[in-house]
Amino acid sequence: MSTAASATPEETAAETESATPEETAAETESATPEETAAEDGGAREPVPAPAPRHGRPEAAPLAPGAGLWPATAAVYRAQLSRARVARIPLLFVATFQSLGIMILMRGVVDGGPGDEARAVVAGSSVLVVAFVALNLLAQYFGQLRASGGLDHYATLPVPPAAVVLGAAGAYASFTVPGVAVTAVTGAALYRLPLDGLWVLPAVVPLAGAALAGLGAALGLLAPRQELATLCGQLGMSAALLLGVLPAGGMPEPVRWVRDLLPSTYGVEALAAAFEPDPRWASVAADLGVCAAVGAVALTAATWAYRRAAVR
Repeated sequence: MSTAASATPEETAAETESATPEETAAETESATPEETAAEDGGAREPVPAPAPRHGRPEAAPLAPGAGLWPATAAVYRAQLSRARVARIPLLFVATFQSLGIMILMRGVVDGGPGDEARAVVAGSSVLVVAFVALNLLAQYFGQLRASGGLDHYATLPVPPAAVVLGAAGAYASFTVPGVAVTAVTGAALYRLPLDGLWVLPAVVPLAGAALAGLGAALGLLAPRQELATLCGQLGMSAALLLGVLPAGGMPEPVRWVRDLLPSTYGVEALAAAFEPDPRWASVAADLGVCAAVGAVALTAATWAYRRAAVR
């Protein structure tokens, strides 16, 4: 029989009381987890060995960032859901505004496939896109920058281009019902042929991309939210004044300004589609220019987003 087993409880208590704190700590540190568990009767789980005092734990690897197109689709769905809730009244305003302009211009413009009638209907239809994609998107990004909302997107593992493309696509596609209603109503009001309206699915996204890119860039580059709202309003007014009126009666300097407006080429493509015998080569050329302008505008908006997000 061992000595520890023959020791009486009184002797064990005396030995424990006579031990110094340093000896007790040394014995505790030198004991292995298995011995500690055995001494406690197996009541406690084994305690893992402590990490080195001078070593740093390795950081967990971050999740890989989302790809451009999956991230763009996610932002697009989120923005489209938000626009359906918050922007439906403004879409009605944009549509009724364009319808009112066509009714007003009907008193001074004759019906039929003339240049004036085609310009009024095409310009009023694209004006719906300008109101939402340019004006409202400039206000939205201006508000995000002023309120610090860009910090939320900066924390997400999405590329900056995905944020701009997703928001621009959502705002542009949100205008499809208004553009369709305006174009069909205008064609009936001005007695224009409806055969060429199949180009609307190409005009809306291309003109919307160009106008949305411009609106996003204006909203992100404006130093104050009020200036972003002002720039959006001025851009929409330019699309109204330079898009609804035919270019034939404009002075030459005004035509140069009109050629610089991204919505001009969408208006020209849609106006050419209202002709009795459309020149589809001209329509394709205008849509190509609109696509190129849209790519430049979205690239500028992405650069403006990076610039605003790091400030």
